[in-house]
Amino acid sequence: MTGIQEKTASVNNLEECLKCTVCTVYCPVTAVNPGYPGPKQAGPDGERYRLKDSAYYDESLRKCLNCKRCEVACPSGVRPADIIQAARIRYSKHSPSLRDRLLASTDFVGGMATVMAPIVNGMLSLRPVKVLMDKAIGVDAHRQFPAYSGEKFTTWWHRKAEKGQSAFSKHISYFHGCYVQYNFPRLGRDFVKIMNAVGYGVHLLSGERCCGVAKIANGLISDACRDAQRNMEAVRRSVFKENRTVVATSSTCVLTMRDEYSELLGVDNSDVRSNINLATRFLHTLVDSGEIKIAFRKDYVKNVAYHTPCHMARLGWGVHSVELLKMIPGLNLNVLQQECCGMSGTYGFKKENYKYSQAIGQTLFDNISAVDPDVVATDCETCKWQIEMSTPYKVLNPVSIIAEALDVDATRKLNGLC
Repeated sequence: MTGIQEKTASVNNLEECLKCTVCTVYCPVTAVNPGYPGPKQAGPDGERYRLKDSAYYDESLRKCLNCKRCEVACPSGVRPADIIQAARIRYSKHSPSLRDRLLASTDFVGGMATVMAPIVNGMLSLRPVKVLMDKAIGVDAHRQFPAYSGEKFTTWWHRKAEKGQSAFSKHISYFHGCYVQYNFPRLGRDFVKIMNAVGYGVHLLSGERCCGVAKIANGLISDACRDAQRNMEAVRRSVFKENRTVVATSSTCVLTMRDEYSELLGVDNSDVRSNINLATRFLHTLVDSGEIKIAFRKDYVKNVAYHTPCHMARLGWGVHSVELLKMIPGLNLNVLQQECCGMSGTYGFKKENYKYSQAIGQTLFDNISAVDPDVVATDCETCKWQIEMSTPYKVLNPVSIIAEALDVDATRKLNGLC
């Protein structure tokens, strides 16, 4: 292949595009922001021109949420979101701002904030501080940063859980991610509680870094590549040296490590991709195969609305969370129609995106209000932030709801641990 044919050969599958525009119909940004051309035009259509001349790159591609709804909808298996993100990485002249770096540097910022969590949380909740951040760096004043924990999850694990994990006959490694580490260690504790009750020891990955999704979204690609390579080294140690599969509680962390590393960053994960799993999928597969049994409290009663995160829909694994929640006898489960919440990681924190973020999520907020649940369940932490900031409802990961409802003693007995 030579000449013009070589220049127009795609490394992605844009040639399969039928131009049906169903991706544009499902795109949440196109519906609210006329400045965004939509996934078909920004993705496969635009890429044909960009392959000929990079001058055709348009910074309007930064308006893409990377929610992947276009990829779920595409009847031909084209990946418009990946085409768009790859184009941003390759062609964008935009340099990350101070705001972008702060939002993307989750390990750095989280590590400092947890040391002084009460002070940091108090400062970030003050209206004058919010206004200052709005004016100075462009973090919208309507936003409330998630509270930081005074104790990291790994600190708790070493102090309270590590000693007992080697007593189990089966083991997994836990990719806890930034949210569990710095903001909500309860989710990690809940996961350990469940896994120990069904006979699995839970271990930490050696040298875990942020999955990198925020760095990819904010243009810190070299940093994202570095973290991805370190994470893959840790996963390989777990899988090949310690014979432990890797399980995470965040759908976005799983999608990033399984798909974005290879498709966007060029970091090879083909030898371990199948060993990176989501907690609810891992648990449901074990229950479904009869390898473990779970017993629930008879006094646990809740009305729950389940929201499928966009990245969970892209993975195709929402059924696992739903089926596990259905197992809880006293739980009335309402599975909401899949809609984008509009937060998309750091996207919704940015001043220029706030009104679009809220407009995108409005249908979801209305659907939740119509159910009026005791709690909303979702597998994505940024969906949790958006829903809790935009509605009066509390949001929990399905893992935490399962842990609340779990009858630990009965479960241990069913799994031969008593």
